[in-house]
Amino acid sequence: MELSDANLQTLTEYLKKTLDPDPAIRRPAEKFLESVEGNQNYPLLLLTLLEKSQENVIKVCASVTFKNYIKRNWRIVEDEPNKICESDRIAIKANIVPLMLSSPEQIQKQLSDAISIIGREDFPQKWPDLLTEMVNRFQSGDFHVINGVLRTAHSLFKRYRHEFKSNELWTEIKLVLDAFALPLTNLFKATIELCSTHANDASALKVLFSSLILIAKLFYSLNFQDLPEFFEDNMETWMTNFHSLLTLDNKLLQTDDEEEAGLLELLKSQICDNAALYAQKYDEEFQPYLPRFVTAIWNLLVTTGQEVKYDLLVSNAIQFLASVCERPHYKHLFEDQNTLTSICEKVIVPNMEFRAADEEAFEDNSEEYIRRDLEGSDIDTRRRAACDLVRGLCKFFEGPVTGIFSGYVNSMLQEYAKNPSVNWKHKDAAIYLVTSLASKAQTQKHGITQANELVNLTEFFVNHIQPDLKSATVNEFPVLKADGIKYIMIFRNQVPKEQLLVSIPLLINHLQAESIVVHTYAAHALERLFTMRGTNNTTLITAAEMAPFVEVLLTNLFKALTLPGSSENEYIMKAIMRSFSLLQESIIPYIPSVITQLTQKLLAVSKNPSKPHFNHYMFESICLSIRITCKANPEAVGSFEEALFLVFTEILQNDVQEFIPYVFQVMSLLLEMHKNEIPSSYMALFPHLLQPVLWERTGNIPPLVRLLQAYLERGASTIASAAADKIPGLLGVFQKLIASKANDHQGFYLLNSIIEHMPPESVDQYRKQIFILLFQRLQNSKTTKFIKSFLVFINLYCVRYGALALQEIFDSIQPKMFGMVLEKIIIPEIQKVSGQVEKKICAVGITKILTECPPMMDTEYTKLWIPLLQALIGLFELPEDDTIPDEEHFIDIEDTPGYQTAFSQLAFAGKKEHDPVGQMVNNPRIHLAQSLHKLSTACPGRVLSMLSTSLNAEALQYLQGYLQAASVSLL
Repeated sequence: MELSDANLQTLTEYLKKTLDPDPAIRRPAEKFLESVEGNQNYPLLLLTLLEKSQENVIKVCASVTFKNYIKRNWRIVEDEPNKICESDRIAIKANIVPLMLSSPEQIQKQLSDAISIIGREDFPQKWPDLLTEMVNRFQSGDFHVINGVLRTAHSLFKRYRHEFKSNELWTEIKLVLDAFALPLTNLFKATIELCSTHANDASALKVLFSSLILIAKLFYSLNFQDLPEFFEDNMETWMTNFHSLLTLDNKLLQTDDEEEAGLLELLKSQICDNAALYAQKYDEEFQPYLPRFVTAIWNLLVTTGQEVKYDLLVSNAIQFLASVCERPHYKHLFEDQNTLTSICEKVIVPNMEFRAADEEAFEDNSEEYIRRDLEGSDIDTRRRAACDLVRGLCKFFEGPVTGIFSGYVNSMLQEYAKNPSVNWKHKDAAIYLVTSLASKAQTQKHGITQANELVNLTEFFVNHIQPDLKSATVNEFPVLKADGIKYIMIFRNQVPKEQLLVSIPLLINHLQAESIVVHTYAAHALERLFTMRGTNNTTLITAAEMAPFVEVLLTNLFKALTLPGSSENEYIMKAIMRSFSLLQESIIPYIPSVITQLTQKLLAVSKNPSKPHFNHYMFESICLSIRITCKANPEAVGSFEEALFLVFTEILQNDVQEFIPYVFQVMSLLLEMHKNEIPSSYMALFPHLLQPVLWERTGNIPPLVRLLQAYLERGASTIASAAADKIPGLLGVFQKLIASKANDHQGFYLLNSIIEHMPPESVDQYRKQIFILLFQRLQNSKTTKFIKSFLVFINLYCVRYGALALQEIFDSIQPKMFGMVLEKIIIPEIQKVSGQVEKKICAVGITKILTECPPMMDTEYTKLWIPLLQALIGLFELPEDDTIPDEEHFIDIEDTPGYQTAFSQLAFAGKKEHDPVGQMVNNPRIHLAQSLHKLSTACPGRVLSMLSTSLNAEALQYLQGYLQAASVSLL
């Protein structure tokens, strides 16, 4: 693509179309952009557009498209083509920083993100001048430019907060500190001075405070891994200024907005974070500054209002106190009973109240409420922080704190009892307090794992939680209902099983509640209860105990999906999946109606898939319906195909990328259920599965390989007779996969199925070419993973076609090649093979080479007979060799960059492990003994004399054990 006006015009038109709400216009435009993004100059055209276009909407659209393009394509993956040509990469890096700094803020943010994506791959080695270019801009004095630099630096350095320690990381951080720490400190001091100079100029203050927030965030990132010497030496400058900013109150920076945090709040909350970081990690160096920060933050907490805009500030301030009170040598600050009472009264209780804003979120923004409350993303809520502070204080002062709060809980419950309809919020706070007091340690998977001995959880449950859930109307006091359900969920390990069984019908009943939060919590609680483990590793709640509730449970779960706001509710779908899994054959009578509802839902969401978890659980539920029904009645597979194939065809025709890997997995499951021939409906699809475009997407590869394996297992003869012209296509897929280090094992899965199931004559003409391809790959890049797969393949080939055929094909490629493979690959590497079935295939294959290959007995290959036998005994008796050479690192499929649909394995579509030598050989050690016996009968004396002269003593001892076990001897 040339950098021409015509191309700019074309690009502008297509970008406009990508904003069209009509999918018929939007999708083709997106497809077009996807098809041209591999062309040279494409990214430069986008950058030209965002610089020169007259329309703001096109500028913004071009910047977002550019950022996503960089996200998908910048990383260079080994064995895969470089998606951006080198000249474009150089031009992008040369132009992007100045372009970002001269762009308006909205575009600056997108380009800043793009720089940080490029930086993650190229900085510092391939982009050494990035830092200098950025630091030089600090001198400009233009805060629009300075803030652009700070924003970019923040997005570049924030990964230091969660990277694992490594020499590479230290080297990079040191490089950044050497270039950046001093200019940043000078900028910090200069900006603070400018703040006092412009103390009465509101617009100047806004810009300056935006800079201070970014500077404070950079301070956090640069200090996170370790305390840098530079910052330790300059702690006085930073901490004194941070402290004075914490206590600053400028009327011009106060906002009228009650929801949105202003600059002052954002800066103070970041400073609280920075102080907490130092208090936790560098407490010795920070000790001189700590008391004044505790005082300042305490004053902040006592004087800050209840408005939503202060939430982040208050929660970070409380988190600071929580991190301080947990440290043994700050314990003395909190020991006084009056201090504890004061913290409980002035900080904890007020911040546990359910405010009008929470009530609004509960009713009108339930998804966000659930995300914050259930999934623990409420890190920055007041309640979570107050809860953490309670836990922190309980570490050293459990008795006094529990005593103080018990009083509060009782008085709150009394207030509620006086007038429930008015005072229900008192009870809500009481439940929250009990929860935070009682829970010492918690995990998502198991709920509370450690509880406070001083709180009687079962008694509180029976007296205060159950009555709310038993009330006749499910829609009364929805917040208290949600609290009650959450209590069951959190303390499911502490509440006795009989109380849980009493709760199950109550929870099923609450699936009908109008409140999205209530019916979602009910579904989530049921799902969690169904996964609890009892004795003997079974589920705590059994299918038999659920028998009376099966119909109402399934009815209410599916009905809940029709309630407003819950049509794609992932918690409900997960509960459906878990119910199927627990109830097993009890659901069979309801399957016809269930599968109809699931396919309707699948059709509806395939129009615009937006909830990945919901979609995943929906496909899991479909797989479970198939498995459970076909286990009882294998013939039922046809009715599932009837129900599903129409929707599947539509998904494949419309290329719904998110769903295609799932569809292939469900089809594999259905096809594997067939006992005899492949139905014609599958054969019609077969040629389409070999289209190269499907194999371009990494997410499709594992499920497609499995589906092709299912075709080969069930219908190899049909393919050989009716679709022989497709065999080259099948081998073409193998050739593509084998060339990639990430997917070569998938290529071997396919090849092994071809060798095992296809009639020998149908692949005769291709065999030699297959081996040549494998040897070329071995020469070009020999990895441990490839060798392991290669060993399994050659032994499977040997089992299927015989040892002589294996020797002949090797030697037909190059004379004496068979000996080289034995000596250089099989004997030294066989120990690396892992997996029961894989080891067994190799053992049977090697046994055949030893005992059914005449050239091994009377040519120059004979010298390899004993080493090969020794290697086989080693495979049986020695631990697996799992060492991997230092220079090797596998790219895991999960790490492949880009937004392409990742492959999500469906647990309930799982494939049974297949043992190709299972019917022939049960015990490979005994098989070896019997085969040696047979060989020694054919040539008496030869085997014994080779063994007695050359096999090492330990191996000989093992071999004698095998011969005894097989009740045979050697002649």
